[in-house]
Amino acid sequence: MIKFYTALLLGFSFTQVQAQHRTDTLHNDTTKRLKEVTVRAYLSERPVLRIPASVGVLGVNQLALQPSNSLVSALNTLPGIRMEERTPGSYRLSIRGSLLRSPYGVRNVKIYFDEIPLTDAGGNTYLNALDITSLHSLEVLKGPDGSLFGANSGGVVLLNPINRYTDSTSVSLGANAGSYGLFHQNAAIHHRWSNNELNINQAYQTYDGYRDHSYMQRHYIQLADRYYYGNQNQLKALGFYSDLKYQTPGGLMLAQYQANPRAARPATPAVLGAIDQNIGISTKMLFGGLVNEAHLTDRIRNVATIFGSRVDFANPFITNYEQRKENTYGGRTYFELNGLPSSTIDWKFNLGAEWQQTNADINNYDNNRGVKANPQALDEVNTNQHFFFARYAATLFKRLDVEAALSLNYYQYKFRNIFPLNQSGFNTRNFSAELMPRIAMSYQINQDFIWRASVSRGYSPPTIAEVRPSNNIVNTDLQAETGWNYETGFRLRNRDESILLDASVFYYRLTNAIVNRRNVNETDFFLNAGGTNQPGAEVNFMAWIIRQRTNGFIRGLQFNEAFTYNKFKFRDYTALGNNYSGNQVTGTPRQVIVSSLQLRLPQTIYFFVQHNYTSRIPVNDANTVYAGHYNLVQAKAGWQPFTGRKYKLEIYAGADNLLNEHYSLGNDLNAVGNRYYNPAPMRNYYAGFNVMF
Repeated sequence: MIKFYTALLLGFSFTQVQAQHRTDTLHNDTTKRLKEVTVRAYLSERPVLRIPASVGVLGVNQLALQPSNSLVSALNTLPGIRMEERTPGSYRLSIRGSLLRSPYGVRNVKIYFDEIPLTDAGGNTYLNALDITSLHSLEVLKGPDGSLFGANSGGVVLLNPINRYTDSTSVSLGANAGSYGLFHQNAAIHHRWSNNELNINQAYQTYDGYRDHSYMQRHYIQLADRYYYGNQNQLKALGFYSDLKYQTPGGLMLAQYQANPRAARPATPAVLGAIDQNIGISTKMLFGGLVNEAHLTDRIRNVATIFGSRVDFANPFITNYEQRKENTYGGRTYFELNGLPSSTIDWKFNLGAEWQQTNADINNYDNNRGVKANPQALDEVNTNQHFFFARYAATLFKRLDVEAALSLNYYQYKFRNIFPLNQSGFNTRNFSAELMPRIAMSYQINQDFIWRASVSRGYSPPTIAEVRPSNNIVNTDLQAETGWNYETGFRLRNRDESILLDASVFYYRLTNAIVNRRNVNETDFFLNAGGTNQPGAEVNFMAWIIRQRTNGFIRGLQFNEAFTYNKFKFRDYTALGNNYSGNQVTGTPRQVIVSSLQLRLPQTIYFFVQHNYTSRIPVNDANTVYAGHYNLVQAKAGWQPFTGRKYKLEIYAGADNLLNEHYSLGNDLNAVGNRYYNPAPMRNYYAGFNVMF
């Protein structure tokens, strides 16, 4: 019924928009094209319509419609993307099924903050350190793309902290509060003078949480300064400091989940409970770098980046107390050569390299009710990752876009045990150099219909959190994931871009897939599962049923639809005497459908409603237990009484989970004792304001 309803609604909306467009055209032969969406996904700014890849974009307008206290709802509007939050502040991110590797955190996905890698050399990303209101936009490249961005087998996320389209000076302030003790405040200064542009963002968030023992708090400050010099040259200084703390209530068994979903994990005769052990996570992160873009000649451009970060991480858990200190530093540079202007061919060539080193002290102690006690294992792990890349892209006869890219990737880690073995020298694990090619093309069949196809290879070595997991054993046998992704799709628009349709189908064959398992004492370990077959389809549809206008009662009506279909299965997967070959990939729903409607009225009043249907999810490799499907409905309404040139005010209110669904957003996969479920909040509300001078 859900699938039929959504397909019917999508088809009806498409028909209505076409009719509306024809009517508008009869009255106005000079229909204006809406502003074209552009991205910087492939080293230079390009219209998204022409890019021969599956790309998801969330701009400032899309982010503004979503709750400002979490990235989860916003990212889940993109087909092929799944983001979870097991407890406030505890993110997990999946691109086309890469959640398989992540008990918590973000792995198997490469993330950049502007031109700076946010993902460290060990493969881990502290995405939850960021505040959503400090980001201007983000772009997601779906499927493996290491040809320009290094090792990954899931995809790439590019975060844009600077507004590239404004020259004004402004000061803004926002705050909102809501159910379960939610409070979020943000402030920003954007000032431009002479050749300099300064952005300072500050944010604070606190949240008691829906469940017992799920309090979170984050202090955040971000700096982005851009200095223009010479002929189109610029130097950027980027950085942030984040202090995040959150409690983790732990997973529940089904009977516990049904009896009292707000409860934290209770004690058993064998182990203490979540509250008794005061389990949670604390992350302090200092991150920054310099990015210099120099136009050496009219045809040659260079971008050079140096960066570094410091992370202090603590995680008192049921069975141990983990403490990590991680220092990362590195550099990235690439040159771009543009061909001479021609009526038949327009081309460019990129050549570059990226290098980074992460040195980590990873220590585990006994957990004495939230206080670290006797040491269990103290290790020093140093990771080095670097790669070289080249790319050639050309447009032939203004219709055919072709790309060929290749990277050569190196990965190494060294480790030594300080306690109990007291090793004096390092043990070294070198991975063979790996080539990651990508070939892609798109053809503009007519002005508004573009077909695309690509072939790319994914490669993702085990992260340090997988090599040295919570069982305190360094697993040198863990192999890198590799695989080939085959994809084709098309983008379709009408003349004024009030209708956009983006569809793709893909087949990703992954070898040595890394999966998460748990010991009886509830510590994690990882192993290679043999492989997965991952065919899927994604559709993204947008339509202005009534285009934005300045007269009439309805000033704009927009419909959006995102459809994801994944038929992901294990291939040749035998572990601990069990054969899981042919089973559905753990933690991945078969279908996700996200539909939304935005209505704009006079006096700059707007209404926004969104529906998310997610099918049931296998929570163990044997596929004997599933988390149930769910339907989430959220809504938001706002009013902008003052929208003058000198100041703007917005007042808004919203609600989430209007159907009051019982569901788990972030399941503990292959959990010991069948503690799979992390219940999400029931119906909840929020209200707030934004003011800008």
